[in-house]
Amino acid sequence: MHCPRCGQQQVSDETRFCSRCGFLLTGIAQVVANEGLVPNQQGAWFSAGSPRRRGVMQGVFFFLLTFLVVPITAILTVAIDAEPFFVAISAILFFVGGLLRVVYALMFESGEPGGKTLEEKVLASTPILAGRERAGELPPAQSMPVNAYAPPSGAGNWRDTNDLAPTPGSVTDSTTKLLDRE
Repeated sequence: MHCPRCGQQQVSDETRFCSRCGFLLTGIAQVVANEGLVPNQQGAWFSAGSPRRRGVMQGVFFFLLTFLVVPITAILTVAIDAEPFFVAISAILFFVGGLLRVVYALMFESGEPGGKTLEEKVLASTPILAGRERAGELPPAQSMPVNAYAPPSGAGNWRDTNDLAPTPGSVTDSTTKLLDRE
């Protein structure tokens, strides 16, 4: 597979970004596998309906899971003769979690089929950073010329660090000299 932007050949079809220009290649492998046609995603279970409907269905499923998990947890708690903390925690998590998911879907997610979720809308509305053309891509390659790393030319410009400043004597040097005099 080759990158559609720069033409760089990719190591494998599972590559997510182009190794040269950073182009996002997530769906390109599927398009190449289908001979240039965008695959039909209507068969997927989660793609049917709107994000709001999917969120409500997830919340209802999580809520109904309460009626399966809580009795099983209660049976296990009685069987091992333990305190009923896990029963209460699982009841609260599944019951309240399912209701909160339904409320979140109804309040914040799009009701139109194929609509964007709240997160996708926020990401789409953010300004493009650092002059990049598309969000989700790596920044363009940057390089520095080799001569920027070379030492300065000319004999007078390069100095040894010992020649820069005389080193002051250490604190123990004066003490040692006093001891030598005695």
